[in-house]
Amino acid sequence: MPKTRAQKETIVSELAEKLARIKSAVFTSISGYTMDDANALRAKGRVQGVEAVVAKKTLLVKALEKSNLSVSAEDLQGSILTTMGYDDEVTAAKLIAGLIKDREGIKILGGILEGRYVNADMIKQLATLPNKEELYAKVVGSINAPISGFVNALAGNLRNLVYVLNAVKDTKPNT
Repeated sequence: MPKTRAQKETIVSELAEKLARIKSAVFTSISGYTMDDANALRAKGRVQGVEAVVAKKTLLVKALEKSNLSVSAEDLQGSILTTMGYDDEVTAAKLIAGLIKDREGIKILGGILEGRYVNADMIKQLATLPNKEELYAKVVGSINAPISGFVNALAGNLRNLVYVLNAVKDTKPNT
């Protein structure tokens, strides 16, 4: 049964509200996308702060226009899965890259990053970047490296002092 105009307007306004909050979005052509894929993707997405939505292209384009994001309908071919990342710029791209790794019918068409449309190659490159937690761990490791090096240098000097004192003690006769 076709949707009424009011239902379509509701869908457009809900999508526009979601698109206004995103850090990034990925548009994927989903021929060969099964319900098992959808359930697995939604479950993984929930954990990572990513939402997957399938909507008609015309409604999606209207929602994008309402959110001041410009994506033309020509950029979106086939049935479109929109994956929206709310917490991190890379998480949505990584999630989709993991999905399409072993499927031929599903392909990345493009996405939104920093409020503008980017092509599929940019999204694929984005998927190879580390996420925020990995970057935080690298920064903490980089900050900690000089401190641990300094502590090891001081410990090495103290260790050498103990070795010298033991050698002096061994060379002196017991009195």
